[in-house]
Amino acid sequence: MKKFTYKKGLHHFGRAITYIILILSAIVCIAPFIWMVLTSFKTNAEALRFPPTIIPEKFILSNYVNGWQRADFGLFTKNTIVLTLACTIGTVFSSALVGYGFARFKARGSSIWYIIMISTLMLPSQVTLIPQYLIFTKLKLIDSYWPMIIPSWLGGGAYNIFLYTQFFKSLPRELTEAAKIDGANSFQTFWRIMLPSIKSVALCVGVMALVFHWNDFFTPLIYLNSSQKYTISIGLQFLNSTQGTARIGMMMAVAVITMLPVLIIFFLAQKYFIEGIKISGMKA
Repeated sequence: MKKFTYKKGLHHFGRAITYIILILSAIVCIAPFIWMVLTSFKTNAEALRFPPTIIPEKFILSNYVNGWQRADFGLFTKNTIVLTLACTIGTVFSSALVGYGFARFKARGSSIWYIIMISTLMLPSQVTLIPQYLIFTKLKLIDSYWPMIIPSWLGGGAYNIFLYTQFFKSLPRELTEAAKIDGANSFQTFWRIMLPSIKSVALCVGVMALVFHWNDFFTPLIYLNSSQKYTISIGLQFLNSTQGTARIGMMMAVAVITMLPVLIIFFLAQKYFIEGIKISGMKA
């Protein structure tokens, strides 16, 4: 009885330590966001005060109004929404199509091409930047959204293809065989049967693609030259370069506004996002 009580107490102690570590880790992760939100309501003098204050002495909303109007963030938001939707839809659809091909169709050399595709995960994007830039320059697509949209519709990334391939392989082949008996062709089988069967994976890929393209700064910076085509990430840098620490409260206010859509979408889709990651760990 004593031995059982000792083990039980040790188990509760270990669980308490785990919760303490998780709570402290969560505080460390969320502290910068809380500081950003609180700073967005401070005057510039209070935001630059040392030692800094945590709670604003007086909450002001002018940072949000002035920051939004200062660099035409309405236009930047519209540009970002259009670009993000086009890239996200392309990523979800094209990577699923390629993953389905690798999982269900066996052709000569397909295994070699799959290994080559997976090996690109070890390459940083900067390695392929110059060749891609030269290609789009020859196609006269610089200063447009096409250099960011086209790659999304031509595979959508090696990781997404790998994720889809693993899931399609886990589905029973009886599904495709039954579809063939009913007269469905390969694309109809993919679109009507296979893709709906892995809805959680598609939503997981969609959320990851949406967050990436919404926050992407490097790619638009390389390909976009006209300020009328800038995205939110470039707009923030533009505001920072013109205002800097002179308007730190305004900078934080704009950053909060631009983060809200991604946070809302993530919280609404977190069930499917977590489910997709959990199942991918089981299937991979």
